[in-house]
Amino acid sequence: MRAELDRLWREERPRVTQAVAAAAAQGDRSENAEYTYGKRRLREIDARVRHLRKRLEGMVVVNQPPSDPRRVFFGARVTLATPAGETRVYRIVGPDEFDQEPGGISMDAPLARALLGKARDEEGSVPLATGNQPYVIAAIHYPPPEP
Repeated sequence: MRAELDRLWREERPRVTQAVAAAAAQGDRSENAEYTYGKRRLREIDARVRHLRKRLEGMVVVNQPPSDPRRVFFGARVTLATPAGETRVYRIVGPDEFDQEPGGISMDAPLARALLGKARDEEGSVPLATGNQPYVIAAIHYPPPEP
């Protein structure tokens, strides 16, 4: 998120601002598509910058395993087994991270909420549109701490 904020603020916004200024110098702005598009893009960039700054302000980086690694907490990679013998691996991440990693699910998702605090071999179920899906926690793993 910091990298995106930095890129938007230091690279993209100055480039778009310069393009808008060049388009404005051409004269009539009412029918100038480059000017209109540029101003719209500046509003989008500014809104995203505000959002990122607000999110980063209250964010806490968690890079240490929990005190009880035998239970599911934030950052856990959890392997679930279904009664049909299928296994799936999920990693519980923050709401802004779930799309950055295969198998990442937001800690706010129903499945993550159902898993939090549970231990290996515990059973549970998650509500789906087609009904409850039972599962068993087959494994819990935490990545090693970052230096």
